[in-house]
Amino acid sequence: HERLVDPLRMVYMLDLAAEKAGWGKPLGPNRGRGMSCFFSKTTYLAQVAEVTVKDGGIRVDRVVTAVDPGLVINRNGIRAQIEGAVLMGLSATLKERITVKDGMIQQQNFNSYELLRIPDAPHLETYLAEGGRPPGGIGEPPLALIGPSVGNAIFAATGKRLRKLPFQLDEA
Repeated sequence: HERLVDPLRMVYMLDLAAEKAGWGKPLGPNRGRGMSCFFSKTTYLAQVAEVTVKDGGIRVDRVVTAVDPGLVINRNGIRAQIEGAVLMGLSATLKERITVKDGMIQQQNFNSYELLRIPDAPHLETYLAEGGRPPGGIGEPPLALIGPSVGNAIFAATGKRLRKLPFQLDEA
């Protein structure tokens, strides 16, 4: 019986993400790095986010994701899926908020519902490491990383632990 999760494989993914992100190198004032990892649908993922927190705003500058999906069949498809999920998750992490006033939803259309836009997109880097297993899932797994990575990076930059999405510094 094969083990469901290989802890050494996850450690390898964390090490790969840390190496590619330059973990441990100083970033400067108001900046921080955060890391997260996840295993789902036989896919191992690790991620490092770099943020700048300045003048009450949060800017995600760079996201490095390391992925072992097992056998890689379509590298470009996997990269597109991962990077699209990072951007979708980042939109929820930083922007998307629904508010209710007098029993009514305030955001009635996209002009009042904030989404991540092209100028907000960070530099994305994706690294694939084939683990010698059958192909794993790549649809949902990458979405789970960005919130924790960014939250940990904000903590590294500010010492504030944010626990509610979308992240807002005034709620710490």
